[in-house]
Amino acid sequence: MEQYLIPLVIIVVLVFASTVKIVQEYERGVIFRLGRLVGARGPGLFFVIPILETMKKIDLRTIVLDIPPQEVITRDNVTSRVNAVVYYRVMDPSKAVVQVEHYPTATAQMALTTLRGVIGQVELDEVLSERDKINKRLQEIIDESTDPWGIKVSAVEIKDVELPEAMQRAMASQAEAERNRRARIINAEGEMQASIKLADAARVLNEQPGALYIRTLQTIKDATEEKATTVVIPLPIEMMGALGFNKENK
Repeated sequence: MEQYLIPLVIIVVLVFASTVKIVQEYERGVIFRLGRLVGARGPGLFFVIPILETMKKIDLRTIVLDIPPQEVITRDNVTSRVNAVVYYRVMDPSKAVVQVEHYPTATAQMALTTLRGVIGQVELDEVLSERDKINKRLQEIIDESTDPWGIKVSAVEIKDVELPEAMQRAMASQAEAERNRRARIINAEGEMQASIKLADAARVLNEQPGALYIRTLQTIKDATEEKATTVVIPLPIEMMGALGFNKENK
């Protein structure tokens, strides 16, 4: 009798262990009974019917999907390598199991093809300067495509855009030319503003008698501060008039 009792106890323990299922807080157990979907259970401890029911665990945490660099031709015929990262999570465990064969692979392929399609529809300048807009567009398209699978795409971020060396040199030359153009414009605007101020100063000096003489004395003072050996003193016309020199005397 005892020789049959020990195997029986082992079988009972194994059957009981197979009926007890434990899933973590971030997991759900999708239950099938004779091949038919029963629903998702968890978290915590629950029981399943041996042989009749099976369970598949689904992780509900946010998954970070890294899309490897893809060679894409933009709308303006520039070849570039673009990589991105996708953040998504399972919102409906039952759909993630029933509606698609392997949701991580399906989501990765959907993100990859969407990235190539969207980048191919925009120009290179948009990829470089309007990255937030493209990220939003990618997120909307991927999320709409994966929604029937119970997947929610929360964000898509383009990480890097690699350009050919010839294109990098061309862009550097363009940026240098643009900086030179701005420098010339700034210099021209400075010259124009300086000329306006000089014209205003000349008009004020011309309108005020003796102003030019005072300005001459200030210039002499500035010139002699450095202990110069030779000082050239210009004589204003007003001073010449004060000394009795005028056109008639000439």
